[in-house]
Amino acid sequence: MIKSPVGKRGDDVEPRTLDSVLSDIVVLNETITATSITGIAYRSDAVRPGDVFFCIPGFVHDGHDFAVDAVERGAVMVIVQRIVAGIDESLQVVVPDTRVALAHASAALNGDPSRAVRIVGITGTNGKTTTCYLVDSIMRAAGDKTGVVGTVETRIGDRRIEASRTTPESADLQVLLARMRDEGVDSCAMEVSSHAIDLHRVDGVRFAVVAFTNLTQDHLDYHSSIEEYFSVKRRLFTEFEAVSRVVNIDDPLGAAMACELDVDITVGLSEDADVRAVDLVLGAHGSTFTLSTPAGDAAVSLPLAADYNVSNALVAAGSALALGVSLADIVVGLEGAPQVPGRLERVDEGQSFAVLVDYAHTPDSLAKATRAVKEVTQGRVIVVFGAGGDRDPEKRSLMGQAAANEADHIVITSDNPRSEDPVGIILQIQDGLSGTNTTHETHVDRREGIAAAIRMAGPGDAVLIAGKGHEDYQIFSDRTIHFDDREVAREELKRLC
Repeated sequence: MIKSPVGKRGDDVEPRTLDSVLSDIVVLNETITATSITGIAYRSDAVRPGDVFFCIPGFVHDGHDFAVDAVERGAVMVIVQRIVAGIDESLQVVVPDTRVALAHASAALNGDPSRAVRIVGITGTNGKTTTCYLVDSIMRAAGDKTGVVGTVETRIGDRRIEASRTTPESADLQVLLARMRDEGVDSCAMEVSSHAIDLHRVDGVRFAVVAFTNLTQDHLDYHSSIEEYFSVKRRLFTEFEAVSRVVNIDDPLGAAMACELDVDITVGLSEDADVRAVDLVLGAHGSTFTLSTPAGDAAVSLPLAADYNVSNALVAAGSALALGVSLADIVVGLEGAPQVPGRLERVDEGQSFAVLVDYAHTPDSLAKATRAVKEVTQGRVIVVFGAGGDRDPEKRSLMGQAAANEADHIVITSDNPRSEDPVGIILQIQDGLSGTNTTHETHVDRREGIAAAIRMAGPGDAVLIAGKGHEDYQIFSDRTIHFDDREVAREELKRLC
């Protein structure tokens, strides 16, 4: 059952004050009051006089180790999880979790901006970025000034903002949302990673819509199991204030969640879905289908290839329906969707074969991307990929197996090896090829791997360069270099001429 759509702006609830939020989080002493606080910081080198400093335990550094420096720089209060020596205890307030406290205090200090901007939070292993772009395209078609927070870019209207992670730290996120509010943004599509949920980066955000794309193996270097990974994703639907919930029930875990929770809109190819794609026809450059919704049916020509992008489009359409967008505007937005950087992005220098760059970096996404290319390729499909270092080693052999099941030839190379030996990572990927007949070769140097695949390709073939997508860098143990698969592929194609 679809609820009444979310209103144009979320001003139905009065914003909280910093005083009221801090009073809930901490017991303020007689000399320090919330009204004397001029700002919030979680890095000591960013502290200004009058700030309250939150000591955040990190993976590398612990904010408690920088508390003395923060006070010396002018912090008037230090929020801690344990008393820090060398600081007057009257300036310290102990809380169970400084990340939770930081998130809610930051929201309050910025006037609860998510109550003035309609936030569409999208979570899932794959498809978050593309779905954000599709939501953004639809909302622009509906007349909104939009914002985007995600892996590829963070944007206010048409202005791109520098960002360092998929979902910013809570204090930075609330400042960003406040800027959006102040600049008249109506709606914002935001990727919500499992790390962001678990590390409380989105605590204090009021979502107009939360949406689930799918869940497959990833981030098991951080989460203890696939079950724990899903339980974190699920928290977006159970622990956060959200007006509407949209779930892809083609995904088994999505279907289970839809049965267990109060889900407002289900999407998928399934006949049980509220929002469906009927009479689907896939092509090399996109797909056509009938979008079937409770608001009516409409023909759609989606300019993004692959069946999984149809699923992404359905999640976006369901989210837009929850926001009260008309079916006509949804169609205009889907049909006008831009090429998403590094997502089956074509590199064309007039060659007789296709070259595509994709962010696929999990076993499931690699299999789906390769299969999508295979379905529209008459010749061979040659796949170039590696696996990131210091990340879930268990998925490496699974990625090798996934590629071997779909590709005609595999070029195994380096991704971002980070602190690991790239040769060791390649050997782990090769373990997944055991028992398969797919031919393969290895090149530790990624440029050499891409060049080898391009030299091998002939008329009607396709080269899929997977794993890094939009990224323009490569991380080694001792350095980070500029490296963009799209640029390198273009350079290597020009060498053929």
